[in-house]
Amino acid sequence: MSRKFVMFTSLLGITAFIGLFGCEPTSNTQKICNKNPELCSDLHKDSWCRFEKGDLIRNRYLLKMTEQPTGEQLFDQLLYLEDYNKCIELAAGVQHILHPERTNDRARAFGLSSQTLAQLQETTKNSLDPHLAYYHWSRFNDTEAGKVLFAAEKNGLIKDFRLKAQLAAHFLKSNPNKAKRLYAATLSSADKDSFDPDWLLALATLYRNEHRPEMHYLLSKTNIIMTDANFVEEQMLAMIQGNKILQEKLDKEAENLANVLESGMYAQSKLKIVLEQDLDQAIN
Repeated sequence: MSRKFVMFTSLLGITAFIGLFGCEPTSNTQKICNKNPELCSDLHKDSWCRFEKGDLIRNRYLLKMTEQPTGEQLFDQLLYLEDYNKCIELAAGVQHILHPERTNDRARAFGLSSQTLAQLQETTKNSLDPHLAYYHWSRFNDTEAGKVLFAAEKNGLIKDFRLKAQLAAHFLKSNPNKAKRLYAATLSSADKDSFDPDWLLALATLYRNEHRPEMHYLLSKTNIIMTDANFVEEQMLAMIQGNKILQEKLDKEAENLANVLESGMYAQSKLKIVLEQDLDQAIN
């Protein structure tokens, strides 16, 4: 999972504010480690996995400074541990010929981070917090955690757009209207830095299933523009039965929609209008 998913309100002022955007000034994390060596002693020492280690250190410090960490903060810690663990596992496999002790240090860090991750997974099991319930449901197919998660969604207790986006994807086939509602809420909550173009592909799939080719094409093309993805022109044109005049119109709309979304102005977009109309019709 990417650094776009960091949402909590920090107690660390400027240091954590920088951390929200995935930047990793060495001085910040080094200061944390110097003053709080217990937060860093199990991590590797060289420059591998720089961002993953920096995010993990800053979140550890946040937890240390928080008297009663929230489920969301522990959820973030689990994600940072996962990212670090995956990265250092790969780094541990790289043999350093001149300095073999660095390879050994990474292997040590991988073993310790695996242990720490397993311990935090165990201590958060059976939690009633939606973030932690989602984690255990999605990672381990924990049915009891799933019950907690879906009950929280039903009762309107889920506010984090990250969870809403994941639930929207879950409901794509089984409950398209709920998926639309969740994606609409997700898009309204996310800003330009946390926006995920893949949400457009999920919505495009919904519209394809509803036999609405123009929206299917529009959202697919907007995703392509925003991600610079490769595509086959013939396949795109086939979405709208080879109508090149319509394609030219939709391509212009896709360019405009991409600009609007990249500017964080979903509230002024055509997509918001369409989703609201769809949801109103579904209620009526």
